[in-house]
Amino acid sequence: MTIRELYELYLKYPAVQTDSRKIKAGDIFFALKGDNFNGNAFAAQALADGAAYAVVDEAAYATGPQYVLVTDVLQTLQQLAAHHRLQLPIPVIAITGSNGKTTTKELLIAVLSAKYKTYATEGNLNNHIGVPLTLLKIKPDAEFAIVEMGASHIGEIASYCRIAAPDYGLITNCGKAHIEGFGSLEGVRKGKGELYDFLREFSGSIFRNADLPYLSDMARGIDEQVTYGTANAEIIGRATGHNLLLQVTILTAGLETQIQTQLVGDYNLANVLAAVAVGEYFDVDIDTIKKAIESYAPSNSRSQWLEKGTNKIILDAYNANPTSMKLAIENIAQLEADNKWLLLGAMKEMGETAAAEHQALIDLLQQLGLKQVILTGAEYEGTRNPYPWFATAQQLKDYLLQHPIQNATLLIKGSRGSKMETVLDAF
Repeated sequence: MTIRELYELYLKYPAVQTDSRKIKAGDIFFALKGDNFNGNAFAAQALADGAAYAVVDEAAYATGPQYVLVTDVLQTLQQLAAHHRLQLPIPVIAITGSNGKTTTKELLIAVLSAKYKTYATEGNLNNHIGVPLTLLKIKPDAEFAIVEMGASHIGEIASYCRIAAPDYGLITNCGKAHIEGFGSLEGVRKGKGELYDFLREFSGSIFRNADLPYLSDMARGIDEQVTYGTANAEIIGRATGHNLLLQVTILTAGLETQIQTQLVGDYNLANVLAAVAVGEYFDVDIDTIKKAIESYAPSNSRSQWLEKGTNKIILDAYNANPTSMKLAIENIAQLEADNKWLLLGAMKEMGETAAAEHQALIDLLQQLGLKQVILTGAEYEGTRNPYPWFATAQQLKDYLLQHPIQNATLLIKGSRGSKMETVLDAF
Protein backbone atom coordinates (compact mmCIF):
# COMPACT_ATOMS: atom_id res chain seq x y z
CA MET A 1 0.00 0.00 0.00
CA THR A 2 1.35 3.41 -0.98
CA ILE A 3 1.37 6.42 1.36
CA ARG A 4 -1.33 8.03 -0.79
CA GLU A 5 -3.53 4.95 -0.42
CA LEU A 6 -2.90 4.85 3.32
CA TYR A 7 -3.75 8.55 3.48
CA GLU A 8 -7.15 7.82 1.94
CA LEU A 9 -7.79 5.40 4.81
CA TYR A 10 -6.60 8.05 7.27
CA LEU A 11 -9.06 10.59 5.84
CA LYS A 12 -11.87 8.14 6.56
CA TYR A 13 -10.48 7.24 9.99
CA PRO A 14 -8.48 10.30 11.10
CA ALA A 15 -7.39 9.07 14.51
CA VAL A 16 -3.99 7.45 14.95
CA GLN A 17 -2.96 5.44 18.01
CA THR A 18 0.33 3.76 18.90
CA ASP A 19 -0.69 2.45 22.32
CA SER A 20 -2.92 -0.62 22.04
CA ARG A 21 -4.23 0.02 25.57
CA LYS A 22 -5.82 3.30 24.47
CA ILE A 23 -7.62 2.13 21.34
CA LYS A 24 -10.96 3.75 20.55
CA ALA A 25 -13.43 2.73 17.88
CA GLY A 26 -12.24 3.82 14.44
CA ASP A 27 -8.57 4.35 15.32
CA ILE A 28 -5.76 3.31 13.03
CA PHE A 29 -3.26 1.40 15.14
CA PHE A 30 0.42 1.72 14.25
CA ALA A 31 2.32 -1.26 15.65
CA LEU A 32 5.56 0.39 16.69
CA LYS A 33 8.45 -1.54 18.18
CA GLY A 34 10.47 -0.64 21.26
CA ASP A 35 13.38 -2.05 23.19
CA ASN A 36 11.08 -4.26 25.23
CA PHE A 37 7.99 -4.72 23.08
CA ASN A 38 6.80 -5.55 19.59
CA GLY A 39 3.66 -3.67 18.63
CA ASN A 40 2.85 -6.25 15.96
CA ALA A 41 1.94 -8.65 18.75
CA PHE A 42 -0.79 -6.27 19.93
CA ALA A 43 -2.36 -5.60 16.54
CA ALA A 44 -5.03 -8.31 16.83
CA GLN A 45 -6.13 -7.00 20.22
CA ALA A 46 -6.25 -3.46 18.86
CA LEU A 47 -8.62 -4.59 16.11
CA ALA A 48 -10.71 -6.54 18.60
CA ASP A 49 -11.00 -3.36 20.67
CA GLY A 50 -12.39 -1.40 17.75
CA ALA A 51 -9.48 -0.20 15.64
CA ALA A 52 -10.42 0.23 11.98
CA TYR A 53 -7.00 -0.86 10.74
CA ALA A 54 -3.67 -2.03 12.11
CA VAL A 55 -0.43 -1.06 10.38
CA VAL A 56 2.16 -3.82 10.88
CA ASP A 57 5.58 -4.67 9.44
CA GLU A 58 5.76 -8.42 10.04
CA ALA A 59 3.88 -10.56 7.53
CA ALA A 60 3.04 -13.22 10.11
CA TYR A 61 0.70 -10.78 11.85
CA ALA A 62 -1.06 -9.52 8.71
CA THR A 63 -3.81 -12.12 8.73
CA GLY A 64 -6.80 -10.25 7.36
CA PRO A 65 -8.14 -7.27 5.37
CA GLN A 66 -7.88 -4.87 8.33
CA TYR A 67 -4.11 -5.26 8.44
CA VAL A 68 -1.89 -2.92 6.44
CA LEU A 69 1.51 -4.52 5.85
CA VAL A 70 4.40 -2.10 5.39
CA THR A 71 8.19 -2.35 5.41
CA ASP A 72 8.69 -0.24 8.54
CA VAL A 73 5.85 1.01 10.77
CA LEU A 74 7.73 3.99 12.22
CA GLN A 75 8.91 5.15 8.83
CA THR A 76 5.37 4.80 7.48
CA LEU A 77 3.98 6.84 10.39
CA GLN A 78 6.47 9.60 9.64
CA GLN A 79 5.78 9.52 5.90
CA LEU A 80 2.03 9.67 6.49
CA ALA A 81 2.48 12.68 8.77
CA ALA A 82 4.70 14.42 6.22
CA HIS A 83 2.10 13.81 3.50
CA HIS A 84 -0.66 15.16 5.75
CA ARG A 85 1.42 18.26 6.48
CA LEU A 86 1.66 19.01 2.77
CA GLN A 87 -2.14 19.11 2.54
CA LEU A 88 -2.39 21.75 5.29
CA PRO A 89 -2.42 25.34 3.94
CA ILE A 90 -1.51 26.81 7.33
CA PRO A 91 1.55 28.35 8.98
CA VAL A 92 3.59 25.86 11.00
CA ILE A 93 5.93 27.15 13.70
CA ALA A 94 8.66 24.83 14.95
CA ILE A 95 10.20 25.40 18.39
CA THR A 96 13.37 23.90 19.77
CA GLY A 97 16.05 24.83 22.30
CA SER A 98 17.86 23.58 25.37
CA ASN A 99 15.66 25.41 27.88
CA GLY A 100 12.24 27.00 27.80
CA LYS A 101 10.86 25.40 24.64
CA THR A 102 7.82 23.84 26.32
CA THR A 103 6.98 27.01 28.27
CA THR A 104 7.40 29.07 25.10
CA LYS A 105 5.19 26.63 23.20
CA GLU A 106 2.47 26.89 25.85
CA LEU A 107 2.64 30.69 25.78
CA LEU A 108 2.37 30.65 21.98
CA ILE A 109 -0.66 28.39 22.22
CA ALA A 110 -2.30 30.81 24.65
CA VAL A 111 -1.58 33.84 22.46
CA LEU A 112 -2.40 32.39 19.04
CA SER A 113 -5.47 30.48 20.24
CA ALA A 114 -7.00 33.80 21.21
CA LYS A 115 -7.40 34.57 17.50
CA TYR A 116 -6.77 31.39 15.52
CA LYS A 117 -7.78 27.73 15.64
CA THR A 118 -4.43 26.41 16.82
CA TYR A 119 -3.11 22.86 17.07
CA ALA A 120 0.08 22.13 18.95
CA THR A 121 2.31 19.49 20.47
CA GLU A 122 0.67 17.98 23.52
CA GLY A 123 2.81 17.49 26.60
CA ASN A 124 6.31 16.44 25.60
CA LEU A 125 5.45 14.58 22.38
CA ASN A 126 8.43 16.18 20.68
CA ASN A 127 10.46 13.24 19.35
CA HIS A 128 10.55 10.94 16.30
CA ILE A 129 7.15 9.54 17.29
CA GLY A 130 5.63 12.62 18.90
CA VAL A 131 6.24 14.96 15.97
CA PRO A 132 4.30 12.83 13.45
CA LEU A 133 1.54 12.16 15.98
CA THR A 134 1.22 15.91 16.55
CA LEU A 135 0.82 16.54 12.83
CA LEU A 136 -1.70 13.73 12.38
CA LYS A 137 -3.92 15.28 15.05
CA ILE A 138 -4.32 18.47 13.03
CA LYS A 139 -7.87 18.75 11.70
CA PRO A 140 -9.15 20.55 8.57
CA ASP A 141 -10.35 23.51 10.67
CA ALA A 142 -6.76 24.36 11.66
CA GLU A 143 -5.47 27.89 11.13
CA PHE A 144 -2.15 27.41 12.91
CA ALA A 145 0.16 24.64 14.11
CA ILE A 146 2.95 24.74 16.68
CA VAL A 147 5.37 21.82 16.68
CA GLU A 148 7.85 21.36 19.52
CA MET A 149 11.04 19.52 18.60
CA GLY A 150 13.29 17.94 21.20
CA ALA A 151 16.64 16.39 20.39
CA SER A 152 19.65 14.82 22.03
CA HIS A 153 21.70 13.93 18.92
CA ILE A 154 22.84 15.54 15.69
CA GLY A 155 20.42 14.96 12.82
CA GLU A 156 17.22 14.66 14.84
CA ILE A 157 15.94 18.22 14.30
CA ALA A 158 16.71 17.93 10.58
CA SER A 159 14.62 14.77 10.38
CA TYR A 160 11.70 16.40 12.21
CA CYS A 161 11.85 19.39 9.85
CA ARG A 162 11.54 17.05 6.88
CA ILE A 163 8.34 15.72 8.44
CA ALA A 164 6.79 18.97 9.72
CA ALA A 165 8.05 21.33 6.97
CA PRO A 166 7.86 24.41 9.21
CA ASP A 167 7.42 27.88 7.74
CA TYR A 168 8.66 29.59 10.89
CA GLY A 169 11.20 28.63 13.53
CA LEU A 170 12.14 29.64 17.04
CA ILE A 171 15.24 28.45 18.91
CA THR A 172 14.91 29.51 22.54
CA ASN A 173 18.61 29.02 23.35
CA CYS A 174 21.45 26.50 23.14
CA GLY A 175 22.79 25.41 26.52
CA LYS A 176 24.60 22.50 28.10
CA ALA A 177 21.78 19.98 27.72
CA HIS A 178 22.11 16.41 26.39
CA ILE A 179 25.88 16.81 26.21
CA GLU A 180 26.14 13.03 26.33
CA GLY A 181 24.43 12.84 22.94
CA PHE A 182 25.63 16.06 21.30
CA GLY A 183 29.20 15.72 22.56
CA SER A 184 29.78 19.41 23.28
CA LEU A 185 28.13 22.82 23.45
CA GLU A 186 29.14 23.31 19.83
CA GLY A 187 27.36 20.05 19.06
CA VAL A 188 24.22 21.38 20.76
CA ARG A 189 24.30 24.50 18.59
CA LYS A 190 24.83 22.45 15.46
CA GLY A 191 21.95 20.13 16.36
CA LYS A 192 19.49 22.87 17.29
CA GLY A 193 20.70 24.93 14.35
CA GLU A 194 19.34 22.33 11.96
CA LEU A 195 16.04 24.19 12.31
CA TYR A 196 17.68 27.35 10.96
CA ASP A 197 19.35 25.29 8.22
CA PHE A 198 15.97 24.02 7.02
CA LEU A 199 14.37 27.47 7.07
CA ARG A 200 17.37 28.99 5.29
CA GLU A 201 17.08 26.39 2.52
CA PHE A 202 13.34 26.80 2.08
CA SER A 203 13.08 30.59 2.60
CA GLY A 204 11.41 30.38 5.98
CA SER A 205 11.36 32.98 8.75
CA ILE A 206 12.55 32.96 12.34
CA PHE A 207 11.82 34.62 15.66
CA ARG A 208 15.18 35.31 17.31
CA ASN A 209 16.29 36.32 20.79
CA ALA A 210 18.51 39.36 20.14
CA ASP A 211 20.10 39.01 23.58
CA LEU A 212 21.91 35.84 22.46
CA PRO A 213 24.64 36.80 19.96
CA TYR A 214 25.33 33.19 18.98
CA LEU A 215 21.79 32.91 17.60
CA SER A 216 22.56 35.83 15.30
CA ASP A 217 25.65 34.01 14.06
CA MET A 218 23.68 30.80 13.55
CA ALA A 219 20.94 32.65 11.65
CA ARG A 220 23.12 34.21 8.97
CA GLY A 221 21.57 33.92 5.55
CA ILE A 222 17.96 33.82 6.77
CA ASP A 223 16.21 36.80 5.19
CA GLU A 224 13.28 37.38 7.53
CA GLN A 225 14.18 37.54 11.22
CA VAL A 226 11.82 38.98 13.82
CA THR A 227 13.81 39.91 16.92
CA TYR A 228 12.91 40.23 20.58
CA GLY A 229 15.00 41.04 23.63
CA THR A 230 15.87 43.63 26.25
CA ALA A 231 17.44 46.02 23.71
CA ASN A 232 18.16 46.41 19.99
CA ALA A 233 15.14 44.35 18.96
CA GLU A 234 11.75 44.81 17.35
CA ILE A 235 9.98 43.64 20.50
CA ILE A 236 11.64 45.05 23.62
CA GLY A 237 10.79 44.12 27.19
CA ARG A 238 12.27 43.93 30.65
CA ALA A 239 11.54 42.20 33.91
CA THR A 240 10.08 44.58 36.48
CA GLY A 241 9.19 44.21 40.13
CA HIS A 242 10.81 41.96 42.70
CA ASN A 243 8.05 39.47 43.36
CA LEU A 244 8.35 35.71 43.03
CA LEU A 245 6.22 35.76 39.89
CA LEU A 246 7.63 37.48 36.83
CA GLN A 247 6.26 40.85 35.81
CA VAL A 248 7.18 42.10 32.35
CA THR A 249 7.04 45.56 30.80
CA ILE A 250 6.68 45.47 27.02
CA LEU A 251 7.45 48.45 24.80
CA THR A 252 5.49 48.44 21.54
CA ALA A 253 4.66 51.40 19.30
CA GLY A 254 5.99 53.76 21.97
CA LEU A 255 3.58 52.43 24.58
CA GLU A 256 4.34 50.38 27.67
CA THR A 257 2.27 47.32 28.54
CA GLN A 258 2.56 45.61 31.93
CA ILE A 259 2.12 41.84 31.98
CA GLN A 260 1.83 40.06 35.32
CA THR A 261 2.66 36.45 34.57
CA GLN A 262 2.18 33.30 36.59
CA LEU A 263 5.75 32.28 35.73
CA VAL A 264 8.54 32.02 38.27
CA GLY A 265 11.84 33.75 37.61
CA ASP A 266 13.37 36.38 35.37
CA TYR A 267 14.73 33.56 33.21
CA ASN A 268 11.23 33.27 31.75
CA LEU A 269 11.46 36.81 30.34
CA ALA A 270 12.74 35.58 26.98
CA ASN A 271 9.88 33.08 26.74
CA VAL A 272 7.32 35.84 27.31
CA LEU A 273 8.99 38.15 24.79
CA ALA A 274 8.99 35.34 22.22
CA ALA A 275 5.23 34.92 22.65
CA VAL A 276 4.70 38.67 22.31
CA ALA A 277 6.83 38.76 19.15
CA VAL A 278 4.93 35.90 17.53
CA GLY A 279 1.57 37.35 18.53
CA GLU A 280 2.40 40.81 17.18
CA TYR A 281 3.72 39.34 13.93
CA PHE A 282 0.47 37.46 13.37
CA ASP A 283 -1.72 40.48 14.19
CA VAL A 284 -2.86 39.58 17.68
CA ASP A 285 -3.39 42.90 19.46
CA ILE A 286 -1.29 43.64 22.54
CA ASP A 287 -4.23 43.64 24.95
CA THR A 288 -5.21 40.15 23.81
CA ILE A 289 -1.58 39.04 24.10
CA LYS A 290 -1.42 40.43 27.63
CA LYS A 291 -4.58 38.60 28.73
CA ALA A 292 -3.44 35.35 27.14
CA ILE A 293 -0.04 35.38 28.83
CA GLU A 294 -1.46 36.40 32.19
CA SER A 295 -3.95 33.53 32.04
CA TYR A 296 -1.28 30.85 31.48
CA ALA A 297 -0.27 28.88 34.58
CA PRO A 298 2.51 26.26 34.33
CA SER A 299 1.79 22.65 35.23
CA ASN A 300 3.47 19.25 35.04
CA SER A 301 6.36 20.18 37.34
CA ARG A 302 7.73 22.85 34.98
CA SER A 303 8.49 25.95 37.07
CA GLN A 304 5.21 25.25 38.81
CA TRP A 305 4.24 27.54 41.67
CA LEU A 306 2.66 25.72 44.63
CA GLU A 307 1.62 26.52 48.17
CA LYS A 308 1.68 23.58 50.56
CA GLY A 309 1.02 24.19 54.22
CA THR A 310 3.13 27.13 55.33
CA ASN A 311 5.54 26.77 52.40
CA LYS A 312 5.81 28.36 48.98
CA ILE A 313 7.33 25.95 46.47
CA ILE A 314 8.83 26.34 43.02
CA LEU A 315 8.62 22.84 41.55
CA ASP A 316 10.82 22.42 38.49
CA ALA A 317 11.34 18.67 38.38
CA TYR A 318 10.93 17.94 34.68
CA ASN A 319 14.30 18.97 33.33
CA ALA A 320 17.67 20.17 34.56
CA ASN A 321 20.97 21.01 32.91
CA PRO A 322 23.80 23.37 33.88
CA THR A 323 22.17 26.36 32.19
CA SER A 324 18.69 25.95 33.67
CA MET A 325 20.09 25.02 37.09
CA LYS A 326 22.26 28.15 37.18
CA LEU A 327 19.34 30.39 36.24
CA ALA A 328 17.01 28.81 38.79
CA ILE A 329 19.59 29.04 41.59
CA GLU A 330 20.44 32.66 40.78
CA ASN A 331 16.75 33.49 40.69
CA ILE A 332 15.99 32.15 44.17
CA ALA A 333 19.18 33.75 45.49
CA GLN A 334 17.84 37.14 44.40
CA LEU A 335 14.37 36.60 45.86
CA GLU A 336 13.35 38.77 48.77
CA ALA A 337 12.48 35.92 51.12
CA ASP A 338 13.77 35.18 54.61
CA ASN A 339 13.76 31.38 54.75
CA LYS A 340 14.97 30.02 51.40
CA TRP A 341 15.68 26.34 50.78
CA LEU A 342 17.02 24.54 47.72
CA LEU A 343 16.36 20.82 47.25
CA LEU A 344 18.36 19.89 44.18
CA GLY A 345 18.50 16.64 42.26
CA ALA A 346 21.07 15.57 39.71
CA MET A 347 21.51 16.59 36.09
CA LYS A 348 21.23 13.62 33.74
CA GLU A 349 22.78 12.92 30.31
CA MET A 350 25.88 14.99 31.04
CA GLY A 351 28.32 12.34 29.84
CA GLU A 352 31.98 12.88 30.70
CA THR A 353 31.24 16.41 31.94
CA ALA A 354 28.95 15.20 34.76
CA ALA A 355 31.45 15.41 37.61
CA ALA A 356 32.73 18.85 36.63
CA GLU A 357 29.25 20.27 36.08
CA HIS A 358 27.92 19.04 39.43
CA GLN A 359 30.99 20.46 41.15
CA ALA A 360 30.40 23.78 39.37
CA LEU A 361 26.85 23.75 40.72
CA ILE A 362 28.10 23.30 44.29
CA ASP A 363 30.66 26.06 43.77
CA LEU A 364 27.91 28.41 42.55
CA LEU A 365 25.75 27.67 45.60
CA GLN A 366 28.67 28.55 47.86
CA GLN A 367 29.56 31.69 45.91
CA LEU A 368 25.99 32.94 46.33
CA GLY A 369 26.11 32.24 50.05
CA LEU A 370 23.24 29.77 49.97
CA LYS A 371 23.37 27.63 53.09
CA GLN A 372 20.01 25.83 53.28
CA VAL A 373 20.65 23.34 50.50
CA ILE A 374 20.11 19.59 50.27
CA LEU A 375 21.39 17.56 47.32
CA THR A 376 20.26 14.19 45.98
CA GLY A 377 21.66 11.81 43.38
CA ALA A 378 24.72 9.67 42.78
CA GLU A 379 26.15 12.34 40.48
CA TYR A 380 27.14 14.42 43.52
CA GLU A 381 29.27 11.62 44.96
CA GLY A 382 32.95 12.46 44.73
CA THR A 383 32.37 16.22 44.68
CA ARG A 384 33.68 18.62 47.32
CA ASN A 385 30.28 19.04 48.90
CA PRO A 386 29.57 20.82 52.19
CA TYR A 387 25.81 20.25 51.96
CA PRO A 388 23.63 17.38 53.22
CA TRP A 389 23.30 14.68 50.56
CA PHE A 390 20.96 11.77 49.91
CA ALA A 391 21.25 9.07 47.28
CA THR A 392 17.60 9.34 46.19
CA ALA A 393 14.63 11.68 46.39
CA GLN A 394 12.79 9.01 48.38
CA GLN A 395 15.49 9.13 51.07
CA LEU A 396 15.25 12.92 51.12
CA LYS A 397 11.48 12.73 51.50
CA ASP A 398 11.83 10.35 54.45
CA TYR A 399 14.29 12.76 56.08
CA LEU A 400 11.99 15.75 55.57
CA LEU A 401 9.08 13.90 57.13
CA GLN A 402 11.22 13.58 60.27
CA HIS A 403 12.70 17.09 59.97
CA PRO A 404 9.94 19.26 58.47
CA ILE A 405 10.64 22.58 56.77
CA GLN A 406 8.11 25.30 57.54
CA ASN A 407 7.43 28.92 56.56
CA ALA A 408 9.91 28.65 53.71
CA THR A 409 10.29 29.46 50.03
CA LEU A 410 11.71 26.37 48.33
CA LEU A 411 13.18 25.54 44.96
CA ILE A 412 12.79 21.85 44.11
CA LYS A 413 14.64 21.10 40.89
CA GLY A 414 16.29 18.21 39.09
CA SER A 415 16.25 16.16 35.92
CA ARG A 416 13.23 13.96 35.28
CA GLY A 417 15.21 10.90 36.31
CA SER A 418 15.82 12.38 39.76
CA LYS A 419 12.07 12.20 40.54
CA MET A 420 12.26 15.30 42.73
CA GLU A 421 8.48 15.62 42.76
CA THR A 422 8.60 12.73 45.24
CA VAL A 423 9.59 15.10 48.04
CA LEU A 424 6.32 17.04 47.73
CA ASP A 425 4.70 14.41 49.93
CA ALA A 426 6.84 15.69 52.80
CA PHE A 427 5.06 19.06 52.81
